[in-house]
Amino acid sequence: MDLDLDGFDHTMATNVRGVAATFKHAARVMVARGTRGSLICTASVSASLGGTGPHSYSVSKHALVGLVRTACSELGAHGIRVNSVSPYGVATPLACRAYNLQPEEVETNISAAANLKGVALKARHVAEAALFLASDESEYVSGHNLVVDGGFTVVAHGYSAV
Repeated sequence: MDLDLDGFDHTMATNVRGVAATFKHAARVMVARGTRGSLICTASVSASLGGTGPHSYSVSKHALVGLVRTACSELGAHGIRVNSVSPYGVATPLACRAYNLQPEEVETNISAAANLKGVALKARHVAEAALFLASDESEYVSGHNLVVDGGFTVVAHGYSAV
């Protein structure tokens, strides 16, 4: 009810339009050169679940997954793969500033709500997932949203089995 539509427009322009423009211009160059390859963007667990972030952020990340799927349908004919990586919370400088916390504090808070215990999600885990999608090991993977969340999006968090 209190959605800031100007903020919504800004988030959509940054998170969706920015990626769409990047895909458009990169694909044009790749197709013109006859280059096969991979386009990858970063979505979020908020693309899979409602309520994990502000409305505009969650909507923009859902839109990115849709963009990946539609771009995949067009660019596959040119040998171009299109995928996204959707991480759970990572103690990046942006996250630390947003919550006004130190990296260790952000990791502690995120790990407390995480499903997979004993390991904290690091930026390198997300980078390794993107590297996989960019590599020849994933040469037949396209239109996929690789969720790097330790099972967070597939486990019910409101119910505890005994």
